Parts: sequence; C-alpha cells; structure tokens
Amino acid sequence: MAFENAVLGGVDGSRYLPISEHGLIGDLRTAALVGTNGTIDWYCCPRFDAPSVFASILDADRGGSFELAADVPTRTRQFYFPDTNVLITRFFAADGVAEIQDFMPVVDESREAGRHRLIRRVVCVRGTLPFRARVAPRFGYGAEPHSVQLRDHEAIFQSRSLSLSLTATATLESDGRDVWAHFKLLEGESVVFALDRIGDEVRPRACPRAEAEDQFGATVRFWRRWLAGSRYHGRWRETVHRSALALKLLTYAPTGAIVAAPTTSLPEQIGGERNWDYRYVWVRDAAFCIYAMLRLGFTSEAEAFMGFLDERCILRGPGQGVGATGPLQIMYGIDGRCDLPEYELSHLEGYLGSAPVRVGNAATGQLQLDIYGALIDSVYLYDKWGQPISSDRWDEVGLVVDWLCDNWDQPDEGVWETRGGRKNFLYSRLMCWVAIERAIRTANRRGLPADLPRWRQSRDAIYRQIMRQGWSAERGAFVQGLGSDVLDASLLMMPMAKFISPTDPKWLSTLDVLTTDLVSDSLVYRYDPEASPDGLRGTEGTFSICSFWYVEALARAGRLEEARLAFEKMLTYANHLGLYAEEIGPTGEQLGNFPQAFTHLSLISAAFNLDRALG
Repeated sequence: MAFENAVLGGVDGSRYLPISEHGLIGDLRTAALVGTNGTIDWYCCPRFDAPSVFASILDADRGGSFELAADVPTRTRQFYFPDTNVLITRFFAADGVAEIQDFMPVVDESREAGRHRLIRRVVCVRGTLPFRARVAPRFGYGAEPHSVQLRDHEAIFQSRSLSLSLTATATLESDGRDVWAHFKLLEGESVVFALDRIGDEVRPRACPRAEAEDQFGATVRFWRRWLAGSRYHGRWRETVHRSALALKLLTYAPTGAIVAAPTTSLPEQIGGERNWDYRYVWVRDAAFCIYAMLRLGFTSEAEAFMGFLDERCILRGPGQGVGATGPLQIMYGIDGRCDLPEYELSHLEGYLGSAPVRVGNAATGQLQLDIYGALIDSVYLYDKWGQPISSDRWDEVGLVVDWLCDNWDQPDEGVWETRGGRKNFLYSRLMCWVAIERAIRTANRRGLPADLPRWRQSRDAIYRQIMRQGWSAERGAFVQGLGSDVLDASLLMMPMAKFISPTDPKWLSTLDVLTTDLVSDSLVYRYDPEASPDGLRGTEGTFSICSFWYVEALARAGRLEEARLAFEKMLTYANHLGLYAEEIGPTGEQLGNFPQAFTHLSLISAAFNLDRALG
C-alpha cells in the first residue's frame, strides 16, 4: 500500500508510513514502533497505557517523533536480530551501508526495575555515510508543553508529567523544543543515542559505546534465553517463534498482564471511525494467549497471568462486587484497575486523517458472556498443563460458574463488542457452555467440590438451545444469533471448543456456507455489517484471527490441502518482520492496532494444530 502521492480526506498520505512498515521493540513494560525509515513514531513512557511521547503515527505534525536516518538517498531493509526482539534497520547508499540497532534493555523481570531506556546505536558497516537525527517529543499525546536543557552530549526534556534524558556520543543542538544532530560515520564507527526516563530515583546517565555494546549483548541473551524454552519444533518454527516473541513484548512484567496491542486508534478503515484503544487487558485475549503460551511450553507466562487475576481479585465471586455486567469486566488496566474512561483527542488528526483518536475504552461497561468461557478454559488448561490451581482459586471458579448458571440465557454485546444493542449471540452461548463444561471436567479430574447436578443441567440446557435455535435449516448453517439467518466467523470456534465434532454434517455444512459468504482468498470477514448492523458507520477489513481460525477448522475437518494453502496464503499477508495488525484491507494492507495479540496467538494455534494434523 503506497501513500506517496495519496491525499486522503485532505491529508497528505506521504507523511505516513503504511502501518505494516513498522517493527516493535519493548522492555516488558512499554513498547515503541520503529518505521522502516528509521523513525520512532509511537512510544508511551513509562507504561503501555501512559500518554504518548512520540505519536506521529497518529498526527505527523503534532504527535512527536524520533527521526534517525542516513542524510543521503538510500534503500532500507529491516529485520530482527535472530531469535530476539532487537530490531535492525539497514541503510544502503551509493557510498556505504549502515544500520540502526534499536532495543530496550530488559534489566530483569522484577517489579522494581525503575529505569526505562531506549537505545539507538548507529553503525557504519561499509564505506561512509552521513546521518541526521531529530528528537521531537510531544508529551501528553502532543498536548503538554515542555522545555529542553542542553549540554554538548546531553539533553533533558521536562514536562509537567514526565522528564526524559537524551544522551548521545554525537554533539547535540537544540532550539528549546527539539534536539538534533548531524554526523558522518566511516566504516567501523558508531554513534549511540539513549533515551531514559528520569526522576527522583533515576538520575540521568550517559550511555557510552562500551555500555551500549554490553546492553546490546545482554538484551540479545535475554530474548534468546527466553525463546529457548519453546517446545515447538514444527514446520513453521521461525514464524511461530516470531509470534511468540511478539506476544511476550505485549506482556506487562510488573503484573503479568497482557495487552491486546501496544497502540490506540489505528483505524480498521482508513478515514473511518472504527478506532479503538487496545492498550489494556481483555480477559478473552489474555486467556487465549495463555493457551498459545502453554502450547509452546511457556508456563511462566501462564502463571504470571493467573497471578494477575488472583492479586487483582479479578476472578472474584458475584458476592464481591458484581455489577450489571457480571462478576467480571471484559477488560482491565494493566495494573488491574477497572475504570478506563473513553475520551477523544480532538487535536490529533488520526492516522491518515482517520479521526477520532481515542484514549480509554467504553466497552468496559459491556456485557460479553463469552469471556467466561475463555477464562475458565485457560484455568482448566493451566491446571492440566501448568500447576494445579489452588483451593481458593477453585472456590472463585465455582462462584463464577454458579453465576453463569443463573445468567447465561440473556442478550449481550458479544465477542465483537458491537455498539448497536444487546443480542442473543450464539458465540456467547457457546462460550458459556465451555465455561461450565471445563469447570465440570476440572472438578471430576481433581475430585473438587462442585454443584455438579446444577452445572450439568445448565450445560445441557445451553447445548439444546444452540442446537435448536442456533441452527438455520434455511441457510444450512449455524448462525450469528438465536433465530437469525446472519453468518458470523466466531462460529469457527465451535469445533475448536469441542462443542461439536469437526466432521459433524451440520458443522461441515456450516463451514461450506461460511466459506462461500465470508471468505475471500483465505481471508475471513467477521460478519456483514449491512446484514447485522453493529451501531457504527463504515466497513472494515477481514479479521486476521478469523482467518487463522478458518485454517484450524479446515484442518480439523480433514481438509488438509485447503488448510495448508489457506495458512500459507495468510503468511504472505504478514509484514516484512512476520507481524500482523488486527485486519487486512482490500489490497492486502494491514489495518487496525499493531501488532495485535489476538492475531498472533491464533497463528500459533493454527500452526500447532495444522502441523499435528499433517503428521
């Protein structure tokens, strides 16, 4: 997708890189997007959900950025240092070749690491190249003024809410707002930039070349040591491991939380209003992520997320503060907070003019019954593949299941967080069935106390309702809502949830109808907004998690050639680093927040199960 000559809604498209033209770096507390042009155009400090420091991806003029590039015409290429999250951007020019090594040191995974450091090391590897750098932070989402104090190799950026120290081995200049540098590198020479959060407990500290080299090595060792814990040795090892590394980058180490994506308001449709803040913990996404991590052998991530649920009292019973949406919210802050008010940043134009830019998420007030199935399934899997759950946690599970037995039969906003009113979504019923069924399995396997007669009665009632009211004889398929005739890609989860056999005639018929109506060259739409209004204007791209669910559904149905071809096609839609946003647009462009955990965990699941089916 090229924007060089595009003008969209009065916005000059040449000022924005395609979403896919970015790599991600992070330190398990926050993350930054680095463009293929060498510019950091998204960075929040010191946490994923903090106000942005660099946000030129949402407003090229007002957002702020950290530009670093060769000062002559070049070609660029970007890749990850093998088996790590250290990002390399290479510049190829007539007189030389140089590279930027971007990374955030992971000091450790303790809860006490206070320094947040972003290191950019420029190395000339052949010939000679001139470089330019411009550091233009815009604090508080571009709304908060700041000052600059400058010495030759150090600049202190101070705003009301945050102070940053920039140290460099090149000479810096400033106009009182931004800082820049120009330098020329000969083969073998390097320049280091280090951006640190500073405060009362963390003082400015220079980052000489030797220290940058040491921290580069330590960061490489950290990621390689972590990835060595993977048990996956299948056909798509490199692809799966890149997805695992991306998921790990979306983990907030101090609490064990996992964000849905590190960005906000990257649009599902260019120029549209479907722009959301994903820098929070969706119970559904995080629970599915635990499944993917356990599949690969990363039990410590599952343990950390279970600790997040436990310490923040998220897996609480209805008697401990249940609201109109049940004992659980659909999402929480990375620190476990419940209040995530949604508001718009009207001073930012949005990516390619796609306003509004939103912070917070009003979907916290929605009822989404499917989250209970995702959560209790993850508890079941952790108990099976990780560590046996504690008696206290089992008591909490029991209280949640008891609540579900009383409340599963009601309309909700559904898995896609529609804003057009509550409906009787089949997927919500399906996942209520999963919650109760997995709890029954756990009780039986462990001999744990439970009101099994009541649980079985509710489980069976849900099953019968789905089979009677969720099946459309006219369409020859299971449908989006009870008694409707609209299709929905979430139904691809039916065989994966073990609700129905993947070769059941009704399911095979459903799979065929879904293929005809919602699949385009292996890409899968969630649903048709015209047939099922969702309360929002505009359209959207295909939803990548659904595309990987489709692969898995085909594989489980025994259609292995189709499944493998669909999977290989999906891999061609990844960006140059193997990363995916939420959706794929009409011409293969990536849309929505980037990278998205949901997409990468479904890739892992599809690769794992397809590999096993192929033998």
